[in-house]
Amino acid sequence: MSIALNAEAREPEVTLAAHGRTLPAERLGWLTPTDPAIGIDAIRARYEEHGYVWLKGLLPRADVIDFRGWVFARLAETGLLEPGHDFSLGIAAAEGVDWNLANRRLMSIVRSAAYEGFCAQPPLVRFMDNFLGGISYLHKRKLMRYVQPGTTMATPAHYDLVYLRGGTSRLVTAWIPIGDIPAEMGGLVYLEGSHALGRGMEAEFRARSGDLTPEERISAYNSHMAEGGWVSKDLPAMAERFDRRWLAADYEAGDVVLHSPYMIHAATTNEDRARRLRLSTDIRYQNVDDEIDARWSNHWSLGDML
Repeated sequence: MSIALNAEAREPEVTLAAHGRTLPAERLGWLTPTDPAIGIDAIRARYEEHGYVWLKGLLPRADVIDFRGWVFARLAETGLLEPGHDFSLGIAAAEGVDWNLANRRLMSIVRSAAYEGFCAQPPLVRFMDNFLGGISYLHKRKLMRYVQPGTTMATPAHYDLVYLRGGTSRLVTAWIPIGDIPAEMGGLVYLEGSHALGRGMEAEFRARSGDLTPEERISAYNSHMAEGGWVSKDLPAMAERFDRRWLAADYEAGDVVLHSPYMIHAATTNEDRARRLRLSTDIRYQNVDDEIDARWSNHWSLGDML
């Protein structure tokens, strides 16, 4: 049975929620996985049609698990992890986290040579060169997120171009699960076919932004945008409004999801019964010859308003 058929065989029996609101079963579906072996032309066609492509096993699984362990080993002294377990399991501590230290340590990790190497590993770079049809450029500002189980907060619905208006719109986001992230752990969910919706929202923004300064126009925090550039925190209401499903997935270490800068996506809460921390990174690529948003030429810092 093919990868795609295996994915379609699963019924959406899981319950997913975000910001205290549960997604009804009829508004929940599943991403279709793609085998990287189908070839770059077929992959590009799927990306253009669906706004995303979920590449199964693009990266060596063992390398991703090893990096997960490396990250959590450096976060262990913050109290984030339950003692007595292999760091690669990422079992969350019930209490006693030093959040100031955890934030400082995370900012150190995203500046490290090890993290840079993970994001620029040869299989990924070679693929992105082929996918973009030239020399790929990896933005210096790269984000890593860990999500505790049980928290009600999650990334609200948005599309990425809101935060990258100072450069080309021919961007590609790579979302990489650092470890296995079944749907219950709160990985990314995508609003089905929403890359067309995002384009429409962006066109509407441009049409009514004539009164903004150039600096305001590229900011996600201007007077014509919702809070923080988000489309909504209410995922069920969005599904009803646009009559679409949110698409989830059981991501595995080694997978990479590429999505359009117009594709609307969000995260759900981590409800893992084993109390594993969700760990992921989201990074942006573009052709090096296209205009680059200068604001993304600095390392990610908490509170950098991007």
